[in-house]
Amino acid sequence: MRILTLLLTTLFGLALAIGGAWLLSLRGSPFYLFSGLVLLGVAWGLWRHRRWASWLYAGWLLVLLAWSLWEAGLYWWPLATRLGVPALLGLLIALPAARRSSPHGYTGPSGAPVLLAALLVAAVAFAGIPRHLHETRGTLPMAIVNADAALGDAPQPDGEWQAYGRSGYGQRFSPLTQITPANVGQLQLAWQMRTGDLRGPDDVGETTYEVTPLKIDDTLYLCTPHSLAIALDADTGKERWRFDPGAGMEPQRQHQTCRGLSYFVDPPAPGATAATACAARVFLPSADAKLHALDARTGQHCSDFADNGVLDLTHNMPFKQAGYYYSTSPPLIAGGKVIVAGAVNDDYAVNSPSGVIRAYDVHSGQLQWNWDSGNPEQTAPLDPNDPAQVYRPSSPNSWAVASADEALGLAYFPMGNRTPDQLGMYRTPAEEKYASSVVALDIATGQARWVHQFVHHDLWDMDTPAQPVLLDLDLPQGRTPALVQPTKQGDVYVLDRRDGSALLPVGQRPASRHVDIPGQTTAPTQPYSSLSFEPPALREADMWGASLIDQMLCRIQFRSLRYDGRYTPPTLQGSLIYPGNFGTFNWGSVAVDPRRQVMFGMPTYLAFVSRLVPKHETSGRQMNKGEHGLNENKGADYAVEMTPFMSPIGVPCQVPPWGTVAAADLRTGTVAYQYRNGTIQDLSPIPLPVRIGVPGIGGPMLTATGVAFLSAATDDNFRAYDLATGKVLWNVRIPAGGQATPMTYLDSQGEQVVLLVAGGHGSTGTKAGDYVLAYKLRK
Repeated sequence: MRILTLLLTTLFGLALAIGGAWLLSLRGSPFYLFSGLVLLGVAWGLWRHRRWASWLYAGWLLVLLAWSLWEAGLYWWPLATRLGVPALLGLLIALPAARRSSPHGYTGPSGAPVLLAALLVAAVAFAGIPRHLHETRGTLPMAIVNADAALGDAPQPDGEWQAYGRSGYGQRFSPLTQITPANVGQLQLAWQMRTGDLRGPDDVGETTYEVTPLKIDDTLYLCTPHSLAIALDADTGKERWRFDPGAGMEPQRQHQTCRGLSYFVDPPAPGATAATACAARVFLPSADAKLHALDARTGQHCSDFADNGVLDLTHNMPFKQAGYYYSTSPPLIAGGKVIVAGAVNDDYAVNSPSGVIRAYDVHSGQLQWNWDSGNPEQTAPLDPNDPAQVYRPSSPNSWAVASADEALGLAYFPMGNRTPDQLGMYRTPAEEKYASSVVALDIATGQARWVHQFVHHDLWDMDTPAQPVLLDLDLPQGRTPALVQPTKQGDVYVLDRRDGSALLPVGQRPASRHVDIPGQTTAPTQPYSSLSFEPPALREADMWGASLIDQMLCRIQFRSLRYDGRYTPPTLQGSLIYPGNFGTFNWGSVAVDPRRQVMFGMPTYLAFVSRLVPKHETSGRQMNKGEHGLNENKGADYAVEMTPFMSPIGVPCQVPPWGTVAAADLRTGTVAYQYRNGTIQDLSPIPLPVRIGVPGIGGPMLTATGVAFLSAATDDNFRAYDLATGKVLWNVRIPAGGQATPMTYLDSQGEQVVLLVAGGHGSTGTKAGDYVLAYKLRK
């Protein structure tokens, strides 16, 4: 035992001394070097049986405790990192066997000082368990402000879910009332169905189940990662039809996903006695850049649409690299048009397909208009049969779900950036104007009516990632048509959807101007919103890890990177980007109760590292394997490497929580509460359901009774929350990762069903699967 104690103390001291010297050379904390030298002294004293060795270690523990409280406060998670291993080593040193000089007796130093100090350190750390960083405690106002609030452009039965966000307003709000905060704990699995579409060994990294099904009449409609469309009996989950477009595999796709289908129905003709073929149709965007129009009853192609039901979306594209363009989100149906946007691979090539948004006749598939942010004034449709007519290469795209207000005649598109995301020297003024914004397009003509930008000269891949949410707000100036736009930065903008003006205050802040490559420039200021879930700027003291050593290594990384706050430009040195491009909010958006005029969402916090890599340094390295990692930027002088900011053992370098749930009053911009969300049960080698607050991707859903449903965290759980307080009311384990947005509907018996697709997410590493899960109240 004595040899083991000496060995552990020596190795611990050496690691802290060597790493501490490195950290000090980077102008970091001197405490680690000091600690390493002290521990080496303790090891020497133990070896020489000096009584002062125990006193020295005990004294160091007390200094460590004081330093930890000064840096981190009385909070469990930052204290556990600093104090855990030293306290355990102290308990080991306190054992007589660890200090015995011979089998026959003990002549070494006393263990009492170390024992008392270690117990005190542990007691203080445990005292911090009830306290948690970055939490806001409060209650959301639950009074009904507008009992007759619009839930969409056209009425739909309360028990249906006819679009991705239930309607073109994107509210993710259901008027159903059977499930309440009082009885939600009685939900149980009613049925489950498996699609059979499983992630395989040849799939790209970001193969994901992100679909929110539709429910129309007695049928559910969904798609799968490999672009299958499936119709299910809404009562039982029994399959009614299945359509496989044969989209195939393509290793150059950054994403292999389908978030949903779109639905359109013709009004019944006067005197009609039977539905005609394709009177109701669903639209499937497939991963091979095609749009399929399918008969909602049979799943067969609608022969009157485009080329026998298939529209090739690569028409008029300036570049057509396989896998570089596709639609991951369902198209928007508005004004008799199916309006299609698409994703363009980030950072694979300077010359890439266009991010053009196009409107097609919902019946014939004929192109009605095209709005290209690289050539925004010319919306007259190009001739799909003329190869000489092409859109602008690499122009900003819109990959997230769009919304529409048909009464205003406007469609709202969240805009991404021009590729390459981190190199700004290739952009035109028009591309600069519309990148990383929300743009309102005239549904009839495609002309841009207004634009509101959230990042100027975006060098961080801070695409506007989420569906805009539409509702009417009761403000001092009267009832106002509003648009709520969450962003990756954590800001939530509340705008007048008629003209894009701000309804809650917005402003501009100075931003870092540091660049280190020729031709790169930055914007002097960046926007912010008064309603924000932006995290505080990172400090060296915020570094985390499982022990004092890997926390020190995270500090070394922190000091080795460029970090000037929220908008630190990417550099050759490597820049810390926080919030990272994973986003505080992503495609899951937020859920809004239009009657109470409040929102519920899942702010996530993960820092990333962005590094520009000269092309001569990329030889022999693997590139273009997804959004993260090293991407080539073919045609540019620099590749870009994007990675999460992680410790050597693979945990985030910043102190938790990394994932939260939060709610805010949209009329005042007041955050009511924010709490850590999710456990490490499926992330840790020891499956303990410790609620640390884990990251996630996906979205919430609300019901009229004030229940929020969410299953996006990286543990395999599905939860219901009290909208008023944020309290978890129901929590069940699910068989795979639930990185999708749930929905709810009524079955044929008039019973409310809550439905979630659980199939996992390649980027978050959650368990893969192919499950459709339906829950009802216990009878």
